[in-house]
Amino acid sequence: MTEIRCIAIEGVIGAGKSSLARILSDRLSANLIMEEFEENPFLEKFYEDRKRFAFQTQMFFLINRFKQQQQLNQQDLFSNFMVSDYIFEKDKIFAYLNLSGEELKLYETIFPLLERDIPKPDLVIFLQSSLDRLTENIKTRGRKYERNLTRAYLAELSEAYNNFFFKYNNTPLLIVNTSEIDFVNKEGDFEELYAQIFREDRGFIEYFNPEPRG
Repeated sequence: MTEIRCIAIEGVIGAGKSSLARILSDRLSANLIMEEFEENPFLEKFYEDRKRFAFQTQMFFLINRFKQQQQLNQQDLFSNFMVSDYIFEKDKIFAYLNLSGEELKLYETIFPLLERDIPKPDLVIFLQSSLDRLTENIKTRGRKYERNLTRAYLAELSEAYNNFFFKYNNTPLLIVNTSEIDFVNKEGDFEELYAQIFREDRGFIEYFNPEPRG
């Protein structure tokens, strides 16, 4: 198995990506890369009117993600570990869900030009969550711009994420069913997940489905 120095965590909105990234980076004393979604001035408007603001929202995210990933090539090159709460390719999930027609054609022209210079992580962790769990997590954190995020959109997004990672083979992948695990509040759950991440016999694509604890 390739040595793991760069880990990226993915999942639907509310899956726990940022929380796990913080915990892992603390454990590994790693450089932490967090997606800068709060700076997108179109995001709240997008949740109010997806069709009208989809393209502006998407392009802002695409350019910001590219700029952030480019900076990674120039800093912390000698850091032992790097942990990120997203992968650059995830941008396509939202694009194909929200764009159409000429806007999607323009996106498809731009994306490959940016993607070719983006470094790949050594491992991607995909957090699978139920709609109930996602909804509860989003409600608990109470972000203003997510107040108009509907359950129907979350369901669409979950299906899009599952389809994307079902076909994903660009890097080693660990798919984690989070239904019976709480790596934020239960140390034992985190340790079990941590052991899976650094298993020496882990295959290129693995599925971690932890048993409920008594």
